[in-house]
Amino acid sequence: MEAMRRLQKHLEERPLELQRMKEHGVKVIGYTPGGYMPEELVYAAGAVPVGLIRGGSPEPIAESAAYMPRFFDTFCRAQIAYRMSGDDPLYQMVDLLVVPITDNNVRAIADSWDFYSNVETFRIGVPRDKEEDAFDYYLEGLHLLKDKLEKVTGNKIEDSKLREAIALSNSMWESLEKISLLRQSSRPPLSGEEFVRLNHASFYADKPTLIECLQSLYKELKGKEGASPKARVLLTGSTLAMGDYKILDLAQRAGAAVVVEEFAEGMRHYWERVNLNGDLMEALADRYFRRRVPPAWFRPSRERIDFVMKLAKDFTVDGIIWYQLMYRESYDMQSFYFQRILEKEMGLRMLKVASDYDASEMGPLSTRVETFIETIKGK
Repeated sequence: MEAMRRLQKHLEERPLELQRMKEHGVKVIGYTPGGYMPEELVYAAGAVPVGLIRGGSPEPIAESAAYMPRFFDTFCRAQIAYRMSGDDPLYQMVDLLVVPITDNNVRAIADSWDFYSNVETFRIGVPRDKEEDAFDYYLEGLHLLKDKLEKVTGNKIEDSKLREAIALSNSMWESLEKISLLRQSSRPPLSGEEFVRLNHASFYADKPTLIECLQSLYKELKGKEGASPKARVLLTGSTLAMGDYKILDLAQRAGAAVVVEEFAEGMRHYWERVNLNGDLMEALADRYFRRRVPPAWFRPSRERIDFVMKLAKDFTVDGIIWYQLMYRESYDMQSFYFQRILEKEMGLRMLKVASDYDASEMGPLSTRVETFIETIKGK
């Protein structure tokens, strides 16, 4: 696919491009990819947002032991090690790290960067429910972030710039959604891993370039058909990092197609848009907080469960794979009763697997995924 090749070339050149921008005074704003940091504010301030989403390798997990206890979420430990090791250039370019505090695992990223690096961190509080006072609290956090970005960049965030940045993000989400919906076909024209890689690219690619590639790719894929899979699978869980593609690969090797995903971290939520009418800061808070599908630690947690089941119905899946990382207790708890709700209300089976980015996992994971696909095949 020509559009995919152009995008891949752009991604390979992106670190050097960002370095050149920094030399001309442009600030790079890093952030944790939990879905609560509006990139639009960063763009409107004349800076570049970079989602820190790398993961999947065992080496950073071993290295993170020098900076924090083992019993934290695997992805969060990786985000600390990638900065401290100096191996990933994107992690070294960050001028300010924005961390929406969703739980203590994510808080550990901010605390460790504070203590072990010279990068300033900015925290945004994320409430545990969607009551009106919670919305007001989150909105106030966005205003504080706006003030901080203006101070760091020296640029005023004007409504006209913010409106332009919102329109750009809306176009990106629309393109991702249109491509994703192509997978409702009985013979999806692209694989789950291909779509996940597109989603991951959106965290650090230049947005106009990304949007042009996505729109071209949609035109290439529309009307095309891929192979007919043995089974259709929905993939969900806690975090799916850039580089952590083993579960997608194993499902594909077993003859299944991952046709839709829902993750709290590492995958961009693309089903909602920001309303351009009215107060733009409130519109951002409405989209990123009030209308965002909540993670497992929200109360009540039925909203996320209902959304995943709606996706399962809309994409006519045969089963669900729950992929989570070690030491993320909120997802452990939700998976326990979600499996029973799923079987009772939809008659669907679910396979739960956990990872610590350990190479020794591949054998057992392969056996479990292959057995699961054979079980649900043709259901």
